Amino acid sequence: MIKPERKPRANYPSDIVLFLITLALLSIGIVMVFSASSVSARAVFGDTYYFLKRQLVWAGCGIIAMIITMQIDYNNWKKLSLPAFILTLLLLAAVLMPGLGVAIRGSRRWISIGFISFQPSEIAKITTVLFMANFLSERIGKIHKFSSGLLAPLIVTGIVFGLIVLEPDFGTAGTILVVSVLMLFAAGTRILHLSSLVALGVPAVYAMSRAAPYRAERFLAFLHPWDDPLGSGFHIIQSLLALGSGGLFGVGLGRSRQKFLYLPMQHTDFIFAIIGEELGFVGAASVLVLYFLFAWRGLRITIATPDTFGKLLAIGITTMIIFQAIINIGVVSGALPITGITLPLVSSGGSSLVTTLAAIGVLLNISKHSALR
Repeated sequence: MIKPERKPRANYPSDIVLFLITLALLSIGIVMVFSASSVSARAVFGDTYYFLKRQLVWAGCGIIAMIITMQIDYNNWKKLSLPAFILTLLLLAAVLMPGLGVAIRGSRRWISIGFISFQPSEIAKITTVLFMANFLSERIGKIHKFSSGLLAPLIVTGIVFGLIVLEPDFGTAGTILVVSVLMLFAAGTRILHLSSLVALGVPAVYAMSRAAPYRAERFLAFLHPWDDPLGSGFHIIQSLLALGSGGLFGVGLGRSRQKFLYLPMQHTDFIFAIIGEELGFVGAASVLVLYFLFAWRGLRITIATPDTFGKLLAIGITTMIIFQAIINIGVVSGALPITGITLPLVSSGGSSLVTTLAAIGVLLNISKHSALR
């Protein structure tokens, strides 16, 4: 639970440990995107370096965004949180409109402007965190009341959740929902209210997962992948084969066999499987340690930040990134159903990589006001 505000402290240097962890994950991602995508890039585009070049461009844009947000006092985001959130809602609605939204593999998640395509749902992650942090910090004394404190953030989160589910992108919608609930908990929402919401939400989410045929197939494939090894269970079986064949030290960087068009989405959703195959348990465990360290530094910043808005913003950004990592690795290892969530900072991506790095820049700026080192 968030404690009462303290007097703001003077600026300190940004958290260098968090910065180095971010660069380490980003560097691993660039190397592994090239290794995982080289075969499919050559087969589809005739250029082995196609995805590597794109990843380098987006990583460069993301680093610039991180440096910029790292220099902006995080308190300035308060007055921008509502306009940014409203703009995000308009973009999420625009995605669903024919002629504006771009459909790829049955999902309408992208908006294309000239030669640039981006996913508004990725922007929605950070703008929802910003809005929730500002709203909750201004009503920290009323959050224990349902009508005056809890109802509004629930409605806001429900609207975002609904718009993203319509794309459909159940994984991203679920991420925003979980992070919002965690922020409500951190702000001091009564356990009775949260437990009641969970009790109502779990059956609703289950019903939604069973309503769409492809979601039901993914759920059944998660439980019994070998019942349909060439169909719904193909992804997870190939992922487990990749992880299992890596052993302790892996088959060697660039020597994956599963990337030869056996494992689908090997440079995006299932890149962790290629890491496990090529770098083995040691390489996969190293990535897990980096995410653990990221969570540790994020929580330290949260604890030491002197004001409520900064605390909620820090915990929102940290849990958003770590929750995505948990879900992705859980899917790749067969512990969770396939959701379409990529591995933050590591998977190939454009808007997801840039927005994640921009959010980390905000977290690094918050660390400047944290005395805990």
